[in-house]
Amino acid sequence: MIRIAAVGDVHVDKDVVGRYRPALDQLPDVADALLIAGDLTRHGTVDEAKCMASEFGGLAVPVIVVLGNHDHQSDQQAEVTDVLREAGLTVLEGDGVVLDINGHRLGVAGAKGFGGGFAGACASKFGEREMKDFVGTTEAIADRLGDALRGLECDALVALTHYAPVPETLVGEPLEIYPFLGSYLLGQAIDSAPTALALHGHAHHGSERGRTPGGVPVRNVAHPVIKQAYNVYQLLSEPADAELVTA
Repeated sequence: MIRIAAVGDVHVDKDVVGRYRPALDQLPDVADALLIAGDLTRHGTVDEAKCMASEFGGLAVPVIVVLGNHDHQSDQQAEVTDVLREAGLTVLEGDGVVLDINGHRLGVAGAKGFGGGFAGACASKFGEREMKDFVGTTEAIADRLGDALRGLECDALVALTHYAPVPETLVGEPLEIYPFLGSYLLGQAIDSAPTALALHGHAHHGSERGRTPGGVPVRNVAHPVIKQAYNVYQLLSEPADAELVTA
């Protein structure tokens, strides 16, 4: 069995430091790794990244993250990434990592993702250069995510994004902003590999559970949705895709 703790949208700044730590210190008892689905900071500054590193660094389990849109706000995403990596966090963007856990190999492929919408109500790569660039950005990110997922040799495969790969986990958000919360292209990338679980954040007012068209369980782990420090999911167990009681 592999136990994965997951949360997103923690938005750490100096006033948040210490809020998550009591639950994080319990992680070795309940999970084998922690995955964080973006929006690690409020405005993507180096100072906020240092607060994030202080809060989520030095844990007794591996920590794997992707950046979110908030982490790009100050155009310091490269510096933010450096701070997090120096603190021992694994930051993914179109790539993946394999962890040896309990005699099994856990593969995690991650990317921030981007918008565009979903089947029947999505942007198309047609018309103005600005629209072509918008859709092209999502296509490129989804292609890299799919390549990363298919390239990992592991026993259990997880996709980690900030933007949503399916509309079901956006229910509760205004329909008008769905195109800015995710894209069906991310779902296609996830379905292109034997993915066991997909985790995302971003939709603070969304719903927790969904599935890709190919049947992969999707979980929105944004902190405002799960309302706790993290949820824990277990893989390679019976029943599969079971949530555990967490902090």
